[in-house]
Amino acid sequence: MLLLQDPPTIDTGNNTWLLVSSALVLLMTPGLAFFYGGLNRAKSVLNMMMMSFVTIGLVSILWLFYGFSLAFGTNENADLNGLIGSFSQYLGTKVFPAEIWMAGGASTGIATYTVLAFQMMFAIITVALISGAVSDRTKFAGWLLFAFGWFTLVYVPVAHWIWGGGFIATKIHALDFAGGTAVHINAGAAALGLALVLGRRIGWRKETFKPHNVPFVMLGAGLLWFGWFGFNAGSELTSDSTAAVAFVNTQVATAAGVLGWIIIDWIKSGKPTVVGASSGAVAGLVAITPACGFITAAPASLLGLVAGALCALAVSLKYKLGFDDSLDVVGVHFVGGWIGSLWIGLFATDVVNSWITDENILGASNGLFYGGGLTQLGRQATGSAIVSVYSFGLAFIIGSIVKLIFKIRVKPEVEIEGIDIAEHAESAYDFSPTSGSSASAFALAGIGAAPPVSKGEPSKVEEEEPQQPAKVTG
Repeated sequence: MLLLQDPPTIDTGNNTWLLVSSALVLLMTPGLAFFYGGLNRAKSVLNMMMMSFVTIGLVSILWLFYGFSLAFGTNENADLNGLIGSFSQYLGTKVFPAEIWMAGGASTGIATYTVLAFQMMFAIITVALISGAVSDRTKFAGWLLFAFGWFTLVYVPVAHWIWGGGFIATKIHALDFAGGTAVHINAGAAALGLALVLGRRIGWRKETFKPHNVPFVMLGAGLLWFGWFGFNAGSELTSDSTAAVAFVNTQVATAAGVLGWIIIDWIKSGKPTVVGASSGAVAGLVAITPACGFITAAPASLLGLVAGALCALAVSLKYKLGFDDSLDVVGVHFVGGWIGSLWIGLFATDVVNSWITDENILGASNGLFYGGGLTQLGRQATGSAIVSVYSFGLAFIIGSIVKLIFKIRVKPEVEIEGIDIAEHAESAYDFSPTSGSSASAFALAGIGAAPPVSKGEPSKVEEEEPQQPAKVTG
């Protein structure tokens, strides 16, 4: 006679908290679509938003079938376990929705499938973040192919290195509470690599490329801010005091990020802008992400202020360095992620999280200002540098392959007229009184298409943007 084992005990409080956090993190990707869409030009806004939205579809399926397994599964080959997981434990014979997730050798009371769902949402938004660097010029099919390759070859291994028992966590002992390195540095480095592959937009440096819908930008920032509480506080996996600290730190750092950015706005242009305040909020959110569960509220506030100011200054570096990062993914996410990661080496304290100095769990050190010396600062720099180089290099290679085989960049005439019609047969704004073409709608709205001109009079587009420029990448 077979004896049935008692089912594992689920902690309903912890499980519920993580399921809610998963939903909050998913909301961040539509929020990102609004944020990026508002910053983009009207003639290509649907393409921009679609790149975020389709990532939900693509990455959800890839994460279910192999991403979670390879990122968080234990590899029985000890030599490979620090580099990649395996299929031995997840989505095979040993996984069931009622299985309990273990963290640091202790039971969390959370179902394994709940953790699978939570981490799925992280994978989605990490890939989506990259798209902002290549707006206005990327083929939709090319984006899908790049997203598939980068997710498989970069995000999954990096997630294992940092959160799945890989070498950055267990050998280097670099800390990343909620994704400063795994998400933001990772995506920011990839954004730079892909932007270099695609090249500059037609008219870059000559045109201002102003945001077409500032209310969209603020709406997107607000949705990101709201969802980020699940992103950060949910990463504790349990509903305890450390989760509460992460929650408060997220709020104060983001608030300070708003102030830091608009201070720079005031100094540079004499006016605080809505786009600046929204971008400052995102910069604060990015910077606090790796540190939120390791530092106290006062350093978190200072972190947000510093990140807001430095990211505001960093976004202009693209003009000096000559790369076209359309929506400043590098300046905000890469730079902000680095600031937050290094902040751990300065202000981390086991008063907030006793796991820091527990040799059986994280084996890290307190930060410089809490008696730990420079040890943890060096570890943070090492871990962040490894991810930066790996992600940038692979993104450049994957993007180059897609460009060579499938032509990832749209034709010059499509870029000038707007990608939405060519790639999606739709336009975001149709002011036409009849069901005419979308191109006519753009003309009536005064956006995207060139205005009509009389015979013999050169068009504005011809004067400022030649149809066949001397150099067009892609």
